[in-house]
Amino acid sequence: MLSRLNHSRLLRFAGLFTWGMVGMWLVQLWLDPGGLVLAAEGHGSFDLLVARWVALYLTFGGAYWWITRDLGSQRPTLLSHVLLLVLTLCAIGVSYLSSTGLGSILLMVVAGLLPWLLSLRVGIAWLIGGNLVIAPVFVTIGMPLLIAVAQSLAYVGFSSLVFVTALVAKQQAQAREEQRRLNAELRATRLLLAESARINERTRISRELHDLLGHHLTALSLNLEVAGHLVDGRARDHVGQAHTLAKLLLTDVREAVSQLREDGAIDLAAALQPLAENVPGLDIHMDIEAPLTLDDPERAHVLLRCTQEIITNAVRHAGARNLWIRARREQCRIDMTARDDGRGADELTAGNGLRGMRERLQQYGGELTIETRAQAGFRLHLTLPATAASAASEGVVA
Repeated sequence: MLSRLNHSRLLRFAGLFTWGMVGMWLVQLWLDPGGLVLAAEGHGSFDLLVARWVALYLTFGGAYWWITRDLGSQRPTLLSHVLLLVLTLCAIGVSYLSSTGLGSILLMVVAGLLPWLLSLRVGIAWLIGGNLVIAPVFVTIGMPLLIAVAQSLAYVGFSSLVFVTALVAKQQAQAREEQRRLNAELRATRLLLAESARINERTRISRELHDLLGHHLTALSLNLEVAGHLVDGRARDHVGQAHTLAKLLLTDVREAVSQLREDGAIDLAAALQPLAENVPGLDIHMDIEAPLTLDDPERAHVLLRCTQEIITNAVRHAGARNLWIRARREQCRIDMTARDDGRGADELTAGNGLRGMRERLQQYGGELTIETRAQAGFRLHLTLPATAASAASEGVVA
């Protein structure tokens, strides 16, 4: 069962388990209050005190469950940072209201989230600050100040272990995702290269058939036609039959050459499909016309790279959960539309990826248009002439 869980899922369940064990300690304190009765003097009745830290404890669990639903699959949002602050305050509140170090244990759970939601420096400062804030609790239960600070620093050490474990898990998850992406690109590129090699081989064979057999059969047909005028009787009949067979054979060779050239096209759908497989946190809906073929391997490679960049942007920058890609042949052009349900933007700032897409398309006579609005996702429209001839007919040098 554990082998089916990734790093973030394991950390999530470990955190929930730790939260549950802290709850057992709180139940024990409620059943055997001891010092809690004295702590309740500044907070009203004992029952009210218990109700407060139980509310904080349950809030912590709910916030943790929510924030870890898609941990690592999406970029941190403002809501994630707000929930992280809520978790930290709840943990500190549990310690102050229960007059124990249980909040420091909950802060260990928070430490497992810090590498996923904050930068390294901010995460370390958050970890140290949260634990030092609980030092006064240890003073109130009778510890000298230095001992209380040392106790808090000890919890900082425990939390650091959790922090580093989560950091390693995040780095491994990123490495695994990068490996998956590179593997998908490799499969797509390998398929494209195989198709290109197949097309080149078919073209070479068709050229050889046309140049060698075609020319020789044409010469043979002409010679048989001349021979038919020079002989008489039964020999002339045989020469005529040979002439007819030569013309039929020449026709068959021409048809074979034409078929080899017509079938030498790249299936664009098969080349793009590997890019859409097993992308974490993103459902890709492919709608590609069947068949959608290209004779030019270089143009197919341009569309492959553009699709790869579209998927990368949807995962890393758009924060999308769904991506729709549609491709059709419109007359002599390939028309591709991609849209996502990500956060979008009021003002578009084109990065290296988008600029690279536009440059690739322009090199072969294509165009790229981008539409976006805040909370409305991105919509990209790509057009590319299917052949160099169609690009030239549109007045584009490619």
